[in-house]
Order: sequence, then C-alpha cells, then structure tokens
Amino acid sequence: MKSRYSLIIFFLAAFSVSAHCETCLTEKDSVARIVSGMTLKEKVCQLFVIRPEALNFKTEALEIEYTRLTDDMRKFFREYPVGGFSIYARNIVCPEQLSEFTSELQSLSPRPLLYIDEEGGRVARIANNDNFGLDRFASMTALASGNDENTVYDAALYIGSYLHHYGFDIDFAPVADVNTNPENIVIGPRAFSENPQTAATMVTAYLRGLRDAGITGCLKHFPGHGDTKNDTHYQYAESGKTWDELAECEMIPFKAGIDAGAEMIMTAHISVPKVTGTGIPSTMSAPIIKEKLRGELGFDGLIITDALEMAAVSSQFSTEEAAVETIKAGADILLIPSDLVWSVRGVMEAVENGDIDESMIDERVSRIISLKLKRWKIKSGKI
Repeated sequence: MKSRYSLIIFFLAAFSVSAHCETCLTEKDSVARIVSGMTLKEKVCQLFVIRPEALNFKTEALEIEYTRLTDDMRKFFREYPVGGFSIYARNIVCPEQLSEFTSELQSLSPRPLLYIDEEGGRVARIANNDNFGLDRFASMTALASGNDENTVYDAALYIGSYLHHYGFDIDFAPVADVNTNPENIVIGPRAFSENPQTAATMVTAYLRGLRDAGITGCLKHFPGHGDTKNDTHYQYAESGKTWDELAECEMIPFKAGIDAGAEMIMTAHISVPKVTGTGIPSTMSAPIIKEKLRGELGFDGLIITDALEMAAVSSQFSTEEAAVETIKAGADILLIPSDLVWSVRGVMEAVENGDIDESMIDERVSRIISLKLKRWKIKSGKI
C-alpha cells in the first residue's frame, strides 16, 4: 500500500527536477510522475479547497485556531491533504499574523495553493482590515467609470502586489459578470459595467494587472450572475436567458478573459433552465461546463466551483451528492464543501463503484498539479 506521505515525496521530487534538471523531464512528465505516485485518497483530496478552520474537527474550536495552525490541524491535514485553502476575514488579524499564517499553511506540504477574495470594493478581505493601512477602492464600477483600462490595470497591480507579498497564489477576481439587472443584490457594483464590451475591456486589464504582480486571476461567476435577483449564498437563483441571449451579453467578458489567457474560471450556482432544460445549478451541469465552457468557448484551464456550502447547492444536495455531481459535470476544484470528510468519502466511493472513472480524477489532478508547478516557479523566481 502506498504511503500517505507519497504526495509530499513526489511533490518534492518533481520540484527538485523542475528547479535543477529542467532538461531531464518535461512538465508533462513531472505531472504524470506526481499523479502516478498518489493514492486515490490523496488525489481526491487534491480536488478540494477549504477554509483553514475546516482542519479543526473539534466543534469547540477557539477563535485563535482560525488564525494559526494547531497540532490537531496539522494531524488532520496529514489524513486529508487538501489542494488548497481559501482565506477569509476571520483568518486575518494584522500583517505579521497573516504572513506567519500563510507560511504555516504552505509548510503543510510543498506549496498548497492559497486563495482569497480580494476584488477591491466591498469584497476585499485584507484591504478592508484597518490594521493593514492599504488603499481601498470604492467599487469596480467606480474604477471603470472613467472608461480608462489603465486605471483598472493599476488597481489590479496594486492588489496583486500585496497579495503576492503575503504569500497568496490565486485571487478570486476579476468579476466578469455584466450588471444588467437593477434588482441584483449580490453583484451590483462588484461588476465593472452594465455594458458587456466595457466589462470585457476592464476584465482583461484586471487580469493583466494581477498577472504582472505574480498572481493568478479567476474569472467569475460563469455563466454570468449579473442578470439574477436572488443571492445563491442563501437561496435558489436563476437566469431566464437562452444561450443565444447569454452569448450576446454575459459571454463577452468571459470570452475576452479566455482570449487574454485566463487560467481559472469559477462557476456560479445559478440555474439556467432555458439552456440546460433543468433547474440544476450551473456548477453541477455538464451542458454548462463541458458543452459550453469547455466545448464552445474552448477554455482549457482550471474550473473551480463557487463555495459548495452555499444554500443554492447545500439546500438541495447532500455534501456527498454535491461533490460527486460537480465532478461528473466537469469541475476541477471543489471549493468549501459543507463537510470535507464526507465529501471525500463520497467521491472515493463513486470511484470505487464505477460511478466516476478514476481517469477523470487523474485528469483533474493533473491540471491542478500543473498550476502548482507553475506557481512554484513564479514564487521561486524561475518565471
């Protein structure tokens, strides 16, 4: 039986090869070697990104355990070596604590990816903390109001620079939604514009700014959350548009981002019954992910879900069902499941009983490892 520590061993081997003997193995060979050395459980765990506090299985967790690692949390990670962590405001106290905390998280294994929602405006986990003394931006709509993409680029470069300083890899930004519904309560000024062409221009500028700061951006929320009324954090939400209507508006910024080299896209939990024929959330819809995003739009990067603990999913599906159906639909990374342990077990059982082919897991993990290798090169100055 393979050691549960084989993931760490093979990551170290691959990183050593990448750093010191780049002519010996291609990146594809390195990825294949890592994946082949992982157990099924290790591969399944790589698909999940969780909050740091999810490492603490004790219900009586103290607040301090949200901002630092404990021995129990390290032990839990050895049993469930997830692919990354998403940091929230509750995990952030001050510059010194954040630097120490991200270093601790990265020390769990060779560079687990660190994610954060730092759009600017009302969604800025670090900048909106007074202890950091950072510049703040009113909103993305305000940034784009002068129709100057350089303004948006400079803002993204600034945001990306301090994220890079604190050890982050991926920013869940830019918002690529088009704010066309005045009754929308969740997007609004987080979007750049109600005009899809303007939004597209600003999305690409924002991506460039993050990239130049050494941060991987993530377009969200596919297939477009701008023309909805409800908030998927709390309830079912849907768009009543056909695919042709989405193509004329919502898809324009996403296409622009893909053409600009976007490496990651986040799916929304909104339903689009006139496209799929059902009320299933887009996150769990093969027609949306495989046929439209992968097929028609040609996106070959990583697809990450919005948080699976959100009510639009968790009120309809068990944590096991959500994980299994999301993978079957085509997503690569599963963000914040309601229960990590049961989600992992559910996916493993689906593989073992033939509901999910293990080759599907290998394909997803290979994409994740490829990004990890790239991120390691960026952080070590190899790119």
